Amino acid sequence: MRKLLIWAPLVLFLAFVGLFASGLFQPDDRVIHSRLVGQSLPAFTLPAAASDRPALASTQLATGKPRLLNIFASWCVPCAAEAPQLMALKQAGVDIDAIAIRDARPDVDAFLRRNGNPYARIGLDARSGVQMALGSSGVPETFIIDGKGRIAYQHIGDIRADDVPMILDRLKDAS
Repeated sequence: MRKLLIWAPLVLFLAFVGLFASGLFQPDDRVIHSRLVGQSLPAFTLPAAASDRPALASTQLATGKPRLLNIFASWCVPCAAEAPQLMALKQAGVDIDAIAIRDARPDVDAFLRRNGNPYARIGLDARSGVQMALGSSGVPETFIIDGKGRIAYQHIGDIRADDVPMILDRLKDAS
């Protein structure tokens, strides 16, 4: 019995190393699957977040044509990094609306002057209530909204140049 107890720490250590190693080598799913995909947008009406863009309401997103809904903030560094891709999508004919999170109108105006303004409408979600209702966990995030006002796709994080073709394909699929 004593001889077995001497080997117990080594066996426990090897079991721990084996468990750790299996976690390192086992592929994981890095895609976050939203439960809201396929669901209608939650109802909301937000005040205007920018001086030169109108306010935003959920009813304006069910236009019969797919569009993007971008969640951003003027204080968000990745949001500035994705701005050129949003401008490219706008130039490709994509309709883009936005929700500014925990922001102020002068800050949003300055952000748009610096980075360009691809948005048709921008709503201000001062307390992140709409953001939470959408299942958004941070900024930036972008949703593809189909023509009936349902969420067709959720892109978490900034849109990069290599994401643009995929976004355009998903917009076509949402038609």
